[in-house]
Amino acid sequence: MGQKEITWIPVKDICTNNSQPRKIFDEKKLEDLSNSIRIHGIIQPIVVQKKMDRFMIVAGERRYRASVIAGLENIPCVVWDGKSSKGIMEVALIENIQRENLNPIEEAIAYRELCEKYGLTQENIAASVGKSRPYIANMIRLLNLSDQVVLFLREGKISAGHGKALLKIKNANEQRKLANRIAEEGLSVRVTEEIIKGNMSKKEKDGGKAKAIDPFIRNIQENLINMLGTKVSIKNGIKKGKIEIEYYSEEELEHIVNTIMSG
Repeated sequence: MGQKEITWIPVKDICTNNSQPRKIFDEKKLEDLSNSIRIHGIIQPIVVQKKMDRFMIVAGERRYRASVIAGLENIPCVVWDGKSSKGIMEVALIENIQRENLNPIEEAIAYRELCEKYGLTQENIAASVGKSRPYIANMIRLLNLSDQVVLFLREGKISAGHGKALLKIKNANEQRKLANRIAEEGLSVRVTEEIIKGNMSKKEKDGGKAKAIDPFIRNIQENLINMLGTKVSIKNGIKKGKIEIEYYSEEELEHIVNTIMSG
């Protein structure tokens, strides 16, 4: 990125990107950044792509917005042609993830875009941002939550840990009810998990299906969860049983298969 040619572009000729993951900008932090820009300028150029007679932001919208507040007329940019040097786009998005302090949903959308739009694997992303592959997979899974819960994550009313716990609830209405309770009562992730576990046990008892899990089976189940980085359930019958492994994308399925085959 540092070796690419820097072009000074008028702020009026730059437009934002509707597909950019960040939707909510903290006004106080923008004001702080704009004050820094007034004194020191923009240290890291933003990345843009030519669109008709404008330049659309690829990475660096927060710096752009702060520059507007600071009253800058021109800002330093790296222009990506959209064809060659695909790595510029990937690096720019990854830098954006690391620099811009995204909320969990914005982060999840960015990871999904790197997978679906730019062909990166979850392992590639994990290595680039210094996270584990299960972390990347679990963040992307947050996008499967109900709309209201996703909004709570965007607004910071609940954490990614809460969201991960809520994924165990398949009913969207029950997800919303517990999310509201988390936000109103300030429930911790641990307490949330206990509530979900208790509700699931109660349903099993009400359905006459309550059955203690064999410690040996539970241990195997937990080992599989840790190895595959996704939800695994083992149902042990008298003459037969079954193992259920959840996945949320073709890329995640491929990872699961490869892990099992190489193990």
